[in-house]
Amino acid sequence: MRVTKSLFVIFVALFFVACGYRPSTYYAKQELGKDLYVRLDVSPADPKNSVLVKDAVTKILIQRVGSNMVDSEVEADIIMDLRISSVSFSTLQYDKDGYNKLYKAKVVLGVKYLDKSTSKTKSFTVDGEYDFAIDIGTTINDTQRFEAISKASDMAVTDLLSRVAVGSFQ
Repeated sequence: MRVTKSLFVIFVALFFVACGYRPSTYYAKQELGKDLYVRLDVSPADPKNSVLVKDAVTKILIQRVGSNMVDSEVEADIIMDLRISSVSFSTLQYDKDGYNKLYKAKVVLGVKYLDKSTSKTKSFTVDGEYDFAIDIGTTINDTQRFEAISKASDMAVTDLLSRVAVGSFQ
C-alpha cells in the first residue's frame, strides 16, 4: 500500500514536470519581479479605501512575486497605476426578522502598467469579492468594512497576478 502511494506521488510529480507545468505566479514574477513603483489614483470620496487597496497590492506583489518596491518612477523598471473603480456592499441574506445577516463586499480595480524596458503598456480591470456575516440587528461598523475591503482587495490582486501571467504570453 505504501509503495502504491509513493509511486502515485512520483508519477504525478513527473507528469507535471514533464508537461512543463508552471504556476501562474512564475509568469507574473517574470513580468513584475523587477523594480516596481505603484501610483495610486486616490479617490477624494473615499481616501481610506484607496490606501487599503494600495497596501493590499504592494503586500501581495512583495510576498508572492518578489517585486522590489522603489520610491520613485525614475528608479522603477515597471510603473503600475491603480485606480479604485468601485467599492460596493450588497446584502446576501436576511434573518427571520428581516435584519441583514450576510454581506458581500466587492472591489473593482483599474490596473495599468508600463514596462520601461519594452515600452509596453497593459491595462485591464480586476475585481475581488468577500462574503462576511455581522451580528444580528447590527449594522456594518468601520472595522468590519475595512476588513471586508482589504480581503476583497486581496482577492482582486490575486486576479491581477493571473491577468499579468496570461498577459505575459502576448
